[in-house]
Amino acid sequence: MKQHLKIFGIGLLGGMLPLSVLLITQNTQEAGSTSTSGYFSDIPVHKTTFTGANSIPAEDFVFASENTVNSVVHVTTKVVTTQFQRDPFYEFFYGPGAGGREFKQFGSGSGSGVIVTNDGYIVTNNHVIEDASEIEVTLNDNRKYKAKIIGTDPSTDIAVIKIDEQDLPSVPLGNSDDIHIGEWVLAVGNPFNLTSTVTAGIVSAKARNINLLSERTSKDIVPIESFIQTDAAVNPGNSGGALVNTKGELVGINTAIASRTGSYAGYSFAVPVNLVKKVMSDLIDFGIVQRGYLGVQISDITQDLKEEKSLKDMKGVYVAGVVEDGGAEKAGVKEGDVILKIGNKEVNNVASLQEEVGKRRPGDKISVTIRNKKGEEEVKEILLRNKDGETSLVSKEEVKKNYALGATFRELTSKEKEELGINNGVKIKSLSAGKLKALGLQEGMTITKINNEGVTSVEQLTNKLNDKSNKGVLLEILTESGKKEWVGFGLD
Repeated sequence: MKQHLKIFGIGLLGGMLPLSVLLITQNTQEAGSTSTSGYFSDIPVHKTTFTGANSIPAEDFVFASENTVNSVVHVTTKVVTTQFQRDPFYEFFYGPGAGGREFKQFGSGSGSGVIVTNDGYIVTNNHVIEDASEIEVTLNDNRKYKAKIIGTDPSTDIAVIKIDEQDLPSVPLGNSDDIHIGEWVLAVGNPFNLTSTVTAGIVSAKARNINLLSERTSKDIVPIESFIQTDAAVNPGNSGGALVNTKGELVGINTAIASRTGSYAGYSFAVPVNLVKKVMSDLIDFGIVQRGYLGVQISDITQDLKEEKSLKDMKGVYVAGVVEDGGAEKAGVKEGDVILKIGNKEVNNVASLQEEVGKRRPGDKISVTIRNKKGEEEVKEILLRNKDGETSLVSKEEVKKNYALGATFRELTSKEKEELGINNGVKIKSLSAGKLKALGLQEGMTITKINNEGVTSVEQLTNKLNDKSNKGVLLEILTESGKKEWVGFGLD
């Protein structure tokens, strides 16, 4: 007991000393001032020598909050996982897939979203709506709407959804390149289903890579992590919400927290809005992200790497390899070079380089400043290409031919058909939020039949899956191991 009292006494004393100093300081300031009401209007905040929390007028937080809270929505999802159990007795008489039974498991989720256009486009996180079979959006005034998925990008964990409404309060988009470490920001969202919650903090770091998306995404997706790190309190439910500056401008989409418990533990992370703008525009205009690549393998420069490669300093990003026939190779970039700038912006880690390239599309030319092995600086003009090596953009029509229900497909090679012992079918190339992923289908599976009709091409399959006149669909599927399965579902 005495030990506890001793600790309490030390804590009380530690609290009284700063309080005494504060009171003395305030008395001194009041004695030397004839007016306190005009303090902030006469002397701009950025010119004061004291840079603590009290240097920011409360009105700044109030203005930013009031001009943002109505643009942040509550996103709730219903998740239905469907399993199809075969009935061998019925199949014996009526053929494969006949008489099977569906078993459904129901779940739910929630998060936040940000209205970015007056006609109902909303940006959120991919993981918020990833397995959703139904999405509902609740505005700050409690109006509710059903939302549809416009597009998703697992590489940045960004998704765009839309509701049918006009004259909505959209948030102004800021410039994440202009924010500084130590700058005040507000996180607006719906933690623990508590709607319209605002918390404040500062920018703790920029271009932060925490290897979060690499754990969530498939092997075919290259994650782009260049998070804004803040100490604004963010909890489950804040995902997809707004990170805004004191002007009320969107500077990031809150995405993750660093925590061992699942709740806020001091640090949160947001996708910078300049990257969000590009992803959002692509998803709205094309339905997919048009991503450009330099055609290099890169790594951060550590002390060990600096010494091993005899580098001049630790600035820039090391080129560990160059992709054959890629944009970098064609421009003369070589293994062992160091990339110092993308355009006019210095890049000193992989995250910041990926962010800069991620803002651009295939076909764009960018100036890249490199330092070669001789220590000489050069500026190279690199033409960005997509992952297939092409410089042209993929049209909406082309996307529709290869896309249905959240999945993209590709034709089987002759070798793959031979290995699986089949003559027809198409392979699932990628899966994002949508019906097929919710049903449990996986990348690499092969769809051989739809409604007992052999699948001979990607376009044939996508046309039938996108045809709303089909009330029900039965797919015959081969897993990567060659096991045959059937999945049935409705298209309404």
